[in-house]
Amino acid sequence: MAIFQSKKFRPSSDTSLPARYRAALARHPFALFGLPFIATMVLGSFFLTPATALRYERHDKKIKQLSETEALGIGKDKRKIDLREEYYKLAAKDLDNWEQKRVKRLPGEHDGVL
Repeated sequence: MAIFQSKKFRPSSDTSLPARYRAALARHPFALFGLPFIATMVLGSFFLTPATALRYERHDKKIKQLSETEALGIGKDKRKIDLREEYYKLAAKDLDNWEQKRVKRLPGEHDGVL
């Protein structure tokens, strides 16, 4: 029976940068993969914060312009609602005696009657 060697197989191109990185990554996985990943996430959040703030500021500016135009007079002619008046107006109607009426259809429109 053959005895296997305890040495790892090293190809001739073992001196390339990716090969050295893979070998170092096996020895120090957090330092060469985890730490750069976490640093990228943290720095990305710092760089994206101003862009997100600018987006929301523009959105707020549009909302303020709309509310200012409404404040200039849109809706001034509304009548004021009195709840008691609406209640008694509804109570004065006879809600027990009513008749269901079909809506008149346009010519050529299907009326739903079988």
